[in-house]
Amino acid sequence: MNASLGPTDAVIPFVREFDFAYGRCDSVSPLIRRIVAENPGPFTFTGTGTYIVGQGTVAVIDPGPALEHHLDALLATLDGETVSHILVTHTHADHSPLARPLSEALGGVPILAARPPRLPADDHTGEEGADPDFEPDIVLTGGERISGPGWTVEALATPGHASNHMAFALLEENALFPGDHVMGWSTTVVMPPDGDMDAYLDSLERVRQGGFATLWPTHGPPITDVAPFLLAYRDHRLAREAQIVARLEAGDQTIAQMVPTLYSAIDRRLWPAASLSVLAHLIRLARHGIVAWTPSGDGDLPGPASIFTLR
Repeated sequence: MNASLGPTDAVIPFVREFDFAYGRCDSVSPLIRRIVAENPGPFTFTGTGTYIVGQGTVAVIDPGPALEHHLDALLATLDGETVSHILVTHTHADHSPLARPLSEALGGVPILAARPPRLPADDHTGEEGADPDFEPDIVLTGGERISGPGWTVEALATPGHASNHMAFALLEENALFPGDHVMGWSTTVVMPPDGDMDAYLDSLERVRQGGFATLWPTHGPPITDVAPFLLAYRDHRLAREAQIVARLEAGDQTIAQMVPTLYSAIDRRLWPAASLSVLAHLIRLARHGIVAWTPSGDGDLPGPASIFTLR
């Protein structure tokens, strides 16, 4: 789940143009094919891109939402090939629901992912909320390698956007499938309680240190100028954090007071997501002793209605 939540002083060199058609299988590198699901929206851009790695014996990454026509497109493309693994970056409803139907249609292919979080029934941290029914057949923790003829994929734990977010590195092409952790078309939303800004920034540094030549996000086109893009992504987060501190210095004490100023340039329909992103930053600032907060209910973390002040 992602949306571009307004400008900061850090300019991200977004890439938004790419050639695709819904249901069409495109060969985008020697080892990678992509089929885009028809679920466009403010948080999914043009839709979910499902990736197929390898030829003959293949792995599928992020089957996507539960759309019958997308399942049909995948099965038509995979006809005559052997799917050895289905890999899921995280359990948001635009990524994981089609994994089990695809597995069953292919005779029980194992589904691999990090352990799903246990979230409240009213959680809405994905485009259509979390996928509460998802269970992997094999639980990944990071570092596992999955291989087939001519390809090797390594799991890289990248919590932050979701607590169970897992990226997948294709070693032969020095490429990374970052799911929603890094997006070419927008910033990534980090929304508590499952999203965590400290974890997100740590994971972003882990990806930066990987030295990947190409990133293939689940939504939108690839990122090929990786190093400066990741630095701009990090700087954007830190600039947003500085803006939040400035609002506290100006006298704002609630998220509701901050958002109209911080996000004046974006569609008001995105303000609820923006509010949760601000909350994620404030939780991080509280952990680091920069911000104090007054509880707004049960729990050990600030909530959307908490009162915030600088220490």
